[in-house]
Amino acid sequence: MTATNLSTNVPRGSYWITTFGCQMNKADSERMAGILEAMGYRAGTDEHSADLVLYNTCTIRDSAEQKVYSYLGRQAQRKRINPNLTLVVAGCVAQQEGESLLRRVPELDLVMGPQHANRLDTLLAQVEQGQQVLATGEQHILEDITTARRDSQVCGWVNVIYGCNERCTYCVVPSVRGQEQSRLPEAIKLEMQGLAARGFKEITLLGQNIDAYGRDLPGITPEGRRAHTLTDLLHHVHDVAGIERIRFATSHPRYFTERLIDACADLPKVCEHFHVPFQSGDDDVLKAMARGYTVDRYRRIVERIRERMPDASISADAIVAFPGESDAQYRRTLALIEEIGFDLVNTAAYSPRPNTPAADWPNQLSEAVKVERLQELNALVERTAQQRSNRYAGRCEQILVESSNPKNSNQVMGRTRTNRLTFFPAQNAHGSPIKPGDLVTVQIEEVRAFSLSGKLA
Repeated sequence: MTATNLSTNVPRGSYWITTFGCQMNKADSERMAGILEAMGYRAGTDEHSADLVLYNTCTIRDSAEQKVYSYLGRQAQRKRINPNLTLVVAGCVAQQEGESLLRRVPELDLVMGPQHANRLDTLLAQVEQGQQVLATGEQHILEDITTARRDSQVCGWVNVIYGCNERCTYCVVPSVRGQEQSRLPEAIKLEMQGLAARGFKEITLLGQNIDAYGRDLPGITPEGRRAHTLTDLLHHVHDVAGIERIRFATSHPRYFTERLIDACADLPKVCEHFHVPFQSGDDDVLKAMARGYTVDRYRRIVERIRERMPDASISADAIVAFPGESDAQYRRTLALIEEIGFDLVNTAAYSPRPNTPAADWPNQLSEAVKVERLQELNALVERTAQQRSNRYAGRCEQILVESSNPKNSNQVMGRTRTNRLTFFPAQNAHGSPIKPGDLVTVQIEEVRAFSLSGKLA
């Protein structure tokens, strides 16, 4: 990534970042927070008193976009009273709306797309010179040499590929995050080694379409396949000392390989947790979405995962009320969820997004149908998750402690290897405190749809 100009470390007041959307946005926010602190800003305690307010935005759903405008309205009022307030919109809404966002909210100082996250200090230097800055042009992402301000001291995000080359008919991501750009394996491993040296125990490798990792990097193996794949990357980074767990997201069924599944089964640090969106249980809807796979193809992926790792958790994304989706097609999505038994499904009713083909189709479904289908879907997802959780009852699970329970100071919380959030006492039998980063064994006493509770074994 672009090198940043961090030498001017002088006190500049407080900052506040609000992050909307996906894990990629959260990782971007951590990097931007690191840049701000290197510039001399300090983390604020409240967005309504901070000297610099940054909204890192998401445009995947219309509801998320409208929430951003609501927040911006309040900050614009602040800016009229206090012209020294610096107001920034970053991320996907910024990329999508660009100059029109500046016209709609003229109080903004900086509008910047996600490819410009690591240029934040350079762009703010222009703001300090009195400019209103728009940064949404194509940006080649070179190696990242910034230091992120991590929200966790145990679990860290590591970007491995930026952008997306897919053209799903409902999705705005390729137009706002740009073309795929893979980082070099050596750079990824170096970042992981740096995190391990700081005490991090778990790494999640991130990509909008992580299975596409490496296809833009040069090289062919003697066997005739490309030299850099996600499978190869997992092997390359697996031996980083100090890292106990490795996860990755988000996968695409079109590119999910048996070789990748075998690597996950064979590499001890790779967790038995897969996030593989299926989006619809009907082949015709999948074709209309331009997803590039069939329901049977998705079934075979799940079968192979469970053949190699019977206890693996599988989570997914699903969209209902896509344009033209009939009731029978919708019911096939419900049937697939019941058949597979997901540990978690992120659900959404279709939301037309700007500059996507499906937004212009005439066969849009009514809001009433969207609400009805989403409610039924969510109820099924919770029942299925509860059934999957039941298998943990009475079992002993290895938990990586992440933090104290914000709702109960007598408890800490962490996750199983299969990504179930688990709560348990903050002290062991001898009265010694359990600390973030500890790997402990917990006997599960209570199971809920999306979390567990237990005692130290």
